[in-house]
Amino acid sequence: MNQESGWLNKIRWNNDGLIPVIAQDADSSRVLMFAWMNREALQLTAEQGHAVYWSRSRQKLWHKGESSGHQQKIREIRLDCDNDVILLCVEQKGGIACHTGRKSCFYQRLEKERWQPVEPVLKNPAEIYRSNE
Repeated sequence: MNQESGWLNKIRWNNDGLIPVIAQDADSSRVLMFAWMNREALQLTAEQGHAVYWSRSRQKLWHKGESSGHQQKIREIRLDCDNDVILLCVEQKGGIACHTGRKSCFYQRLEKERWQPVEPVLKNPAEIYRSNE
C-alpha cells in the first residue's frame, strides 16, 4: 500500500464501492446535501479542494457546480467513527446547494403527515442551469 492511497484504504466502502457523504456549511454547520462518492471522487475532492461526487443515476463523476456554478470549496474532510460516512465541511459558492434553487436540499418538513416546503427558492433552477450550459 503506498502512502498516498493509505488513507483511502481505511474507508469501509459499501458493496458498490461507494461511501455516503454529508455536505455541511463550514460556518453555520447547516446540512446542505447528501450524496455518494467512490474512491476516485474522494481522491479528486482531496486533491482539488472542491467537492466531486459519484452520480448513481448517471454512473459518472459529478463535479459539484459544473453546470450550476455552485461549487463547494472544501474546508475539511472528516470520517466517522465506523469509517463508513464522510462529512465535508464546505464553503458553498453562490449560497445554493440544491438543484431546486434552495440553500439546502433539506427544505421539506413533515407537518401533519405531509411534506411541506419550508425554505424559499433563491434562484429559479431554469435560470441556474440554462445560464451555464
